[in-house]
Amino acid sequence: MRIPGAIALATFCLAAGIWPSMAQAQTASPGASTALSAKCEALAAEDLAGIPDAPTHLNSAKLIVATADKPAYCETEGYVAPQVGILMWLPAEGWNGKFLQVGCGGFCGSLAWIGACEEPLKKGYACITTDMGHRAKEAEGVEWAYNNPQAVMDFAYRATHVTALAGKAIVQRYYGRRPDRSYFSGCSCGGRQALVEAERFPWDFNGIIVGAPGMNYPDIALNFAQRAHFLYSPSGAPLFDSAAIRFLNKAVIAKCDMNDGLKDGQIGDPRLCTFDPRAYVCPPGATADCLTPAQADAAVSFYSEHRSASGDRVGDRAFLPGSEISYLGMNDNPLMKRTFYEDFLKYMALVPNPGPAWKFENFDPDADYKRFGLIQSLFQADNPDLHQFKEAGGKLIFYHGWADAGPSPLTSIAFYKTIERTMGGRAATEDFLRLFMVPDMDHCGAGKGPWVIDYLDYLEKWVEKAKAPDVMIGAHFTDEAMSDHKFDPAKPKFTRPIFPYPLRAQYKGKGDPNSAASFKPVRSDD
Repeated sequence: MRIPGAIALATFCLAAGIWPSMAQAQTASPGASTALSAKCEALAAEDLAGIPDAPTHLNSAKLIVATADKPAYCETEGYVAPQVGILMWLPAEGWNGKFLQVGCGGFCGSLAWIGACEEPLKKGYACITTDMGHRAKEAEGVEWAYNNPQAVMDFAYRATHVTALAGKAIVQRYYGRRPDRSYFSGCSCGGRQALVEAERFPWDFNGIIVGAPGMNYPDIALNFAQRAHFLYSPSGAPLFDSAAIRFLNKAVIAKCDMNDGLKDGQIGDPRLCTFDPRAYVCPPGATADCLTPAQADAAVSFYSEHRSASGDRVGDRAFLPGSEISYLGMNDNPLMKRTFYEDFLKYMALVPNPGPAWKFENFDPDADYKRFGLIQSLFQADNPDLHQFKEAGGKLIFYHGWADAGPSPLTSIAFYKTIERTMGGRAATEDFLRLFMVPDMDHCGAGKGPWVIDYLDYLEKWVEKAKAPDVMIGAHFTDEAMSDHKFDPAKPKFTRPIFPYPLRAQYKGKGDPNSAASFKPVRSDD
């Protein structure tokens, strides 16, 4: 799913658990560079067709020389048969012995997500990504899935697994040994990929970062369709302009700001926020700083779950107060267009695929959601039985932003509670998996909250040093500081502690409100 805002690149990299690095480029002598180039180019001639379960072919391998921002690395591109594209960066020197795979977003369809490997590369990681078995725009168009079961299977689960197998084999060929530790990091679709790995392939990775996972794409697609319906008037005009969006968000903040003990423009736990948009309907004669009846009704629908005539929930769980800027500001976002939700239904979710002539108006909200079982048998990533992953020694950091405008944060919480019940309680679960809810963070990053978090560093400490993340420190930087992905990690606007769910941060009542040290853990309503 697309990441909004002018700081998309920074969000994109940081959502994978990455902080900017101050690393300087290393230069090599001409003779050393020639040797490094020859070693890299030799990869393209390697016969990888015999990798068990992942027959691989490399189309190219070339040495990328060091720059001021990146060390020298070997870039190799290829595919796992029949059609799973892969792109990998391997440090030419100074490999740290570790392997990282990064997930993608939306419907994937490109290798551009290799950008999330930039900071891990500086730390010495060999890093890989995949297009998930097709080429297409990230959030537009699903024609590639039409009557194409191989592509659907690759996207559902196979591509992530075979990319891991191929990546580790390439590491072994290039460095002469397999990685000491293997990690996966992804958000949105990448979060679903991460869960697929933990659930179906528990031996692929030692540590996994799951961000805002799209566990149930049909439910998410239905939510976008419902929002698109409520966001527009019968004439097709958007109900909310920027002024109305800002007013609604300001009203929510004014109502609920203090539930973390501090007036800071953030909502610690939006489930504690009781907010009724209809209380802000314009009185007679007023046209500003209020909502029209249609706007209030639309906002109520966004804070509510949608039900079929028989009472079943249809679509994802509700969105929460505080996410107004995100979800009401998406009028021009491709996720609100038919090419996201309608194409997904007609080319993938409904089996057999109804095809190009089908329109969302043909969807029966009281019956057709029952037809999703076939695609979910391939797609679903919400199996709470993670015993094999735990027994293999795996560790998992799970995070979600309270202000997410994509998958509902309530869905992640419900899944986490199911994991707890399945795994034998909270203590048994926290031994290997912890959920962190980030205040006022949008989808995978951005927003007004402390969303810059080095998830990868916390995961490394847990896996390699048995130091479980009892708290993570999140930071927020100004938009100006975040521009061009060049900011000083030592100079945030403010920091906050992020505690494992169901704990949340509460201001102690004294101390610097911009310092994480001034907050304590309290238990949320569980």
